[in-house]
Amino acid sequence: MFADIETIDYYERNASAFIGGTAKANMSVILSGFLACIPQGGHILDWGCGSGRDAAVMFTEGYKVTAVDASHAMCENTRKLVDCDVRNETFSQLCVNEAYDGIWACASLLHLHKEELPDAFARAHSALKPGAVMYCSFKYGDFAGMSDGRWFTYLNEESLERILEGIFSCMKMYVTADVRPGRGNEKWLNCLAFKASKD
Repeated sequence: MFADIETIDYYERNASAFIGGTAKANMSVILSGFLACIPQGGHILDWGCGSGRDAAVMFTEGYKVTAVDASHAMCENTRKLVDCDVRNETFSQLCVNEAYDGIWACASLLHLHKEELPDAFARAHSALKPGAVMYCSFKYGDFAGMSDGRWFTYLNEESLERILEGIFSCMKMYVTADVRPGRGNEKWLNCLAFKASKD
């Protein structure tokens, strides 16, 4: 499926509130760790770019950015923030080989059903250049279902490792608190997954 219609519709209908609630979330520490793995000026796919907050930072830092989101409203806001290639696409429309130095999927893949994730990660793996890195994040836990009008798949270290097995062989996982004000008790699973370099 790769595109939960109710979830996309939520972002279309609640764009202003979502953007306002996430625009000032401080992702600098996690984003800096990701960018440290990317060659300066490298090409990054912001996969599920949301408001465009992180795409704008990466672009300002001198990286080439392609921003993708299934929501028209999110794409429109991203275009206001950053002069980069912005595409209104679902995860299943990623069909390129060795195009990116990095993929940033911050709080986006969690809207896929668990059974859809292996194919999404396989597409990401193909899209990365040898030696490149992917960042992704999921709400921490084992819940899967609709919440507040959106589909969520929560993961822990073991469940994510099982999904990535056979796709990415090298990964680093760590848990952080939500950076949004008043939500520090919510936990996130972060992962850096590396594509093997060619010999």
